[in-house]
Amino acid sequence: MRHTWRWFGKQDRVSIDDMRQAGVQGVVTALHQLPTGAVWPMDQIARRQDELAMMKDGTPSGLAWEVVESLPVSEAIKTQTGEWRAHVESWIASMRNLNASGIDVICYNFMPVLDWTRTDLAWKRPSGATCMRFDFIDFAAFDIHILQRRGAAEDFSDEIRSEAARRYAEMDDPRREQLAGNVIFGLPGAAERFSLQDVRDLLDSYAPVTDAVLRRNFHDFLELVVPVAQEIGVRLCCHPDDPPFGLLGLPRVMSTEADYAERVAAVDLPANGITLCSGSLGARPDNDLPGMMDRLGDRVHFLHLRNVRRDGDDIRGSFFEDEHLGGQTDMVALVASVLREEARRRRAGRADASIPMRPDHGQDILDDIGRGGQPGYPAIGRLKGLAELRGIEAALSHKGVA
Repeated sequence: MRHTWRWFGKQDRVSIDDMRQAGVQGVVTALHQLPTGAVWPMDQIARRQDELAMMKDGTPSGLAWEVVESLPVSEAIKTQTGEWRAHVESWIASMRNLNASGIDVICYNFMPVLDWTRTDLAWKRPSGATCMRFDFIDFAAFDIHILQRRGAAEDFSDEIRSEAARRYAEMDDPRREQLAGNVIFGLPGAAERFSLQDVRDLLDSYAPVTDAVLRRNFHDFLELVVPVAQEIGVRLCCHPDDPPFGLLGLPRVMSTEADYAERVAAVDLPANGITLCSGSLGARPDNDLPGMMDRLGDRVHFLHLRNVRRDGDDIRGSFFEDEHLGGQTDMVALVASVLREEARRRRAGRADASIPMRPDHGQDILDDIGRGGQPGYPAIGRLKGLAELRGIEAALSHKGVA
C-alpha cells in the first residue's frame, strides 16, 4: 500500500513537518477554498503542490500531491438542474488540469447535501481520548425538533420518536446549537457554510429526486466524465455514503456492495473505480469489508482504512469511530485482501499495483486534545493508526507469511 495522509492546506493544524515525521509517503489534498462548480486552475494547483513540497525550515519535504480528495460534484449535477452541464464541463476541465499537473487519482462523492454526518465531534472515551460519534437518537432530535424537516417524524419508529423528544427536552440551548453545528454548519475542508434554512432549501430541491432518479443522474455523470478520464489516464474513485443509510429523506446510492457493483458496471472502464472506505461502509452490519475488497478489488483505486463500532445490528443506528484495530471490521483480514489484490496487479504488470491508502480519521489522544485540528484528523491519533496498519502490512508481507 502507498501510505498517504490528508492535508487541508496551510490552515491545517497538522503541518508538513508532522506528516514527514510520521513517515507519510504521499499527500491527499484538495483546493477547498474554491467554490463547487468552479474550474481548478493550473496556477492554484501548482501553488498547493509548492506548499506541501517544503518543510518549515525551507528544506524539501520529499512529499507530493498524489490523490485529490475531493473534487466536489455540485448539487446541480446530482439533481440535473440549473447549470449542471456547465458544472460537468468545469469538473472535466479541473480533471484535465490535475492530470496535466501529474495527479491521476481523484476521489469524489455523490452524496446529496452533506458530505458526511456526525452528531458529536469529540465524544469522550473511557481512556480520555475523544472521537466522532453518530448518535441516532440525537440525529432524530435534530431532524424532528431542530431542523423541523417536513415529514421527518414519519421517518422514525414510535420508539425513536419518543426517545428523541425526551432527549431534545433535556437539551439546553447551547447543546441544541452544538448539535445543529455538528450536523450541518460546516464540514472539514468544505468551502460552504450552511444555515438551517440553507439545508431546508437544499432538501426541498431534492423533493423530486428518488433513489432511481439519483442513480440515473449519477450514471449520466459517469458517462460524461469516465471516458475522458480513461483517455487521459486518470483513475476516478467514488467515496461511499457516510453514514451508509438514509437520512433527511435523501436518497442513498453508494452504501452497499450492490451499489458499488452497479456504479462500476454503469460505465465499465478501468477509470471508473471506487474508494473503499472501511469506516463509512462498516457502519452497516451487512457490509463485508474483506469480501468487498476480494470481489471489487480490481476497481479499488483508493483506500480509507478506519474502524467503527456500532451500538447494535440495525441498518440505521448509532456508532462511534473506534481505534483502527478496535471496531467491528476485521482490519487484519481487510489488509490481507488488499495485499492479495496488489499481488494480482503486480503479476498482471499493472502500473497501479500499489494502492494509495490513508489512515482515515483517528481518535484525539495526547497533544491532539486542545490542538483544535480538523475534526477526525488529529496528528497523533492518525499516526497511531498508520503505525498499526503499517505493522499489519509488514507482518502479512513477511517472507513465509503472505
